[in-house]
Amino acid sequence: MERKLSRRDVMKLAGAGAALAAVRVPLASGAEASPAERAAGSLGAFKDGKYVLPALPYAYDALEPLYQQRLLQIHHTKHHAAYVRGLNTTLEKLADARKTGDYAAITALSRGLAFHGSGHVLHTLFWNSMAPGGGKMPASFEKAVKESFGSLEAFLAQFAAAAKNVEASGWAILAYEPIADRLVVLQAEKHQNLAVWGAAPLLVCDVWEHAYYLQYANDRGAWVDAFMKLANWQFAADRYTEGRKARC
Repeated sequence: MERKLSRRDVMKLAGAGAALAAVRVPLASGAEASPAERAAGSLGAFKDGKYVLPALPYAYDALEPLYQQRLLQIHHTKHHAAYVRGLNTTLEKLADARKTGDYAAITALSRGLAFHGSGHVLHTLFWNSMAPGGGKMPASFEKAVKESFGSLEAFLAQFAAAAKNVEASGWAILAYEPIADRLVVLQAEKHQNLAVWGAAPLLVCDVWEHAYYLQYANDRGAWVDAFMKLANWQFAADRYTEGRKARC
């Protein structure tokens, strides 16, 4: 039986590096979402004790020419799928450790749980952080952006700079930080590093080389510029609204 979490439940979870239980809605486990799934938005699933590779909320060619179909398909069905497999395998090994009482590998398994789990969560958010043609930022969310960063231009420049300058491989993340009730831009390295615990990811940009190298080679900046044109601000705004509702 499939277990589901509400969006409010998810926004209460730990942030970029720790949120292993992503938003769960029913999904097909195939490579591409059905029209109904695209309309509903696909944010993750947990079925029969295993995490499931989410279907994309759009067709593989929907982001052309800024994100090529072949690159998107490889990224989704190979790289993201590998994190899902790694997460499920790690959970199986942890279950075996609990049964046998043998925790000799607990450090490696804990690292694997954080790495694969965070990779799965962030990739799931990444697919939904883009939309064909991008989209106009909702006025209410733009107001929140201006309050947190001074101006829309300042935010866009900071987010792009964070993405272009992440050390090695990683992510740029727009997140809601509930203590100060404000938006922040974070850099995350290796999925689980440099995260602010409790911050809820709203929009994420993947700047690992596999996300862009086949199309943009070593020009990460060009990929980030393309992502900014694809950014799904309505998705970020919706998560921001839910995050504020869940604030305690």
